[in-house]
Amino acid sequence: DPSSSSLTQNSVVPELPGFYYDSEKNRYFRLLPGHNNYNPLTKESIQYKAMECKRLRLLEEEEKQKKKTTRAGLNSSTLLQKRQLGLLSSTSYCRLVHELKVNCMQRRKIEIHSPDSSVAGTNNFKIIVADVACERIFTVNDVEHGGCKYGIINLSGLGKESLTVEMYDNLYFTNRKVLEKSLFSLTHFSKLCLMGIAETPGCASLLPASLFSSTNPGDRPGMLCSFKISTAWSCAWCLNPQADNCFSTGLTRRVLVTNVVTGHRQTFGTSSDVLAQQFATQTPMLYNGCRSGEIFSIDVRQRSRKGQSWKAIRLFHDSAVTSIRLLEAEHYVMAADMAGKIKLWDLRTAKCVKQYKGHHNEYAILPLHVNEEEGLLTAVGQDCYTRIWSLQDAHLLRTIPSPHPSSKDAIPSVVFSSRLGGSRGVPGLLMAVKQDLYHFSYN
Repeated sequence: DPSSSSLTQNSVVPELPGFYYDSEKNRYFRLLPGHNNYNPLTKESIQYKAMECKRLRLLEEEEKQKKKTTRAGLNSSTLLQKRQLGLLSSTSYCRLVHELKVNCMQRRKIEIHSPDSSVAGTNNFKIIVADVACERIFTVNDVEHGGCKYGIINLSGLGKESLTVEMYDNLYFTNRKVLEKSLFSLTHFSKLCLMGIAETPGCASLLPASLFSSTNPGDRPGMLCSFKISTAWSCAWCLNPQADNCFSTGLTRRVLVTNVVTGHRQTFGTSSDVLAQQFATQTPMLYNGCRSGEIFSIDVRQRSRKGQSWKAIRLFHDSAVTSIRLLEAEHYVMAADMAGKIKLWDLRTAKCVKQYKGHHNEYAILPLHVNEEEGLLTAVGQDCYTRIWSLQDAHLLRTIPSPHPSSKDAIPSVVFSSRLGGSRGVPGLLMAVKQDLYHFSYN
């Protein structure tokens, strides 16, 4: 009966133990126990099949260019007219233009060229992070025999029609599992990687960019600077001149601040594991996100103390905090947790002022990417979807499906900038997933 079918689809279908409801056939089917080949019908397999159908449908829609603007009445001609009439400031106009362009980004695969042809495109990307100028990208790749290798991708050729970039690998440091890393380019060094071997004491290693150069290969191993640090979850480098040459590592129930020149260390005891860290640039303050959901700041000029009295600012999430990002004025901090919530906190009032909905996370440590100049927030969820929000009003602008089937080991790593490749670079999004690198360019 068509009327009963439509009624079932519009109403909430009750969940029956041991059965699942097929919306296409409009009936219940019995779930068979087990995960073997004889009883393949499980709740997990049904959910995966539904997710894969949704991903393929979204990919097909993107290829057909069925993108619509996320705001009614927002188009290029309207924006230009409002700008000419003085109804929009330069900042608002530029951010709305970026919003329009983000909705029209097209995916193209990038060919990676390496001076050593044997290492190009043979290993899965694990993490990619751009330097401050977005001229180069630091990469971490899984290797077949276990551990990781590290490389630098030069984006100078990204604007060319061939979409070819060069990747320089360093094969001296393998068999190490990378837990977290923080990049910086305003100091003597250009990379800070935190590495640790499974079930053994880890180390924080400073990797100068010259390690990846093809010149003077014999001198490269001696330029590595390592510090033995165990049970580390996160790290951050300090760019404030009052505490320069220092980096911090978030450990199990404590924070360790190390001076790389003198070797001096400060320890701050905490009540939970520190999963995310970032230094402020205008003040010598270190912000930390914990497994307990607490976010607190430390003035690194003070001596190590016990208890909670040295915590300057304290904020709280309901779940483990996986990423924190300070905005440029450093009056606000963005934080994401393992419940999939992304919140913008006002540090002056210690209150949440915005929430960015749609992010998916259950147990993974996933980063946030804030681009204030473009007015955008980007995050990749555990469901392998890349989502882009407007920083201004937390409006979800676009959801990008992964080119590969969703899985735990295929969560994309992304970099967004309006100047990929430097000051004269091209705008867009870079996505690394499995062995492939994609460029989502402005149309």
